[in-house]
Amino acid sequence: MKVSIVTTSYNSVATIKDTMESVLSQTYRNIEYIVKDGGSTDGTLELVKEYEPKFNGRMKWISEEDKGIYDGMNQGIAMATGDVIGIINSDDFFTSNDIIENVVNVMQGEKVDAVYGDIHFVRDSDLHKTIRYYSSKRFRPFWLRFGFMPAHPSFYVRNDIYKKAGLYKTDYQIAADFEIMVRLFLKYRISYRYINRDFVTMRAGGASTKSIHNRMIGLLEDVRACRENGIHTNRLFVASKYLYKILQFREIPKH
Repeated sequence: MKVSIVTTSYNSVATIKDTMESVLSQTYRNIEYIVKDGGSTDGTLELVKEYEPKFNGRMKWISEEDKGIYDGMNQGIAMATGDVIGIINSDDFFTSNDIIENVVNVMQGEKVDAVYGDIHFVRDSDLHKTIRYYSSKRFRPFWLRFGFMPAHPSFYVRNDIYKKAGLYKTDYQIAADFEIMVRLFLKYRISYRYINRDFVTMRAGGASTKSIHNRMIGLLEDVRACRENGIHTNRLFVASKYLYKILQFREIPKH
């Protein structure tokens, strides 16, 4: 089973090395790594070129302007030839070196359409200190109407599901990842399996939480995503996800 991993980047020279190193370190070797760069000018592309030989022909990259992160993801997915596709952002990295091995073991053994797990957040000043732990364990498709979805950076889905259901909608500013989850789980009713593993270390500070304005955009887009896929919800239902996020700060695993 070939796994395609897609990274979108734009002026990510300070962080993308960690991302590429974590892909290289995976124990599972049948990986196709795709970097879709948005036309960086800070040295990102030079770093990608430096790492390309280390992948021994398993890396593809392209650098050109796009319409944003979701358009970049779509272009990366379109380049993918793997049986399974996952996305890891250029400021994130795998938490351990056997993540893809675990993904493949489950997807081969149980024949499910998708798998997902947990992630945790850190600050750039201290990559070893967890400030928030996002567990997907409690997720059920019903909870999408309340704005709760599996951790997107831990989500791996079969390539043929994308071909059937379509890619990310680029007219969403923030919540296209939520919309595709609603579409896949509730409209196409994909089969799935939760893996009790911490997949990805994420640097805090994503677009959806940068400001109250962005949170409001995300809230409205979550409601829109449900309604466009025939799912009843409202702003109050979706806003309840922020209560769950508060609980995540209390669920940081003890080491």
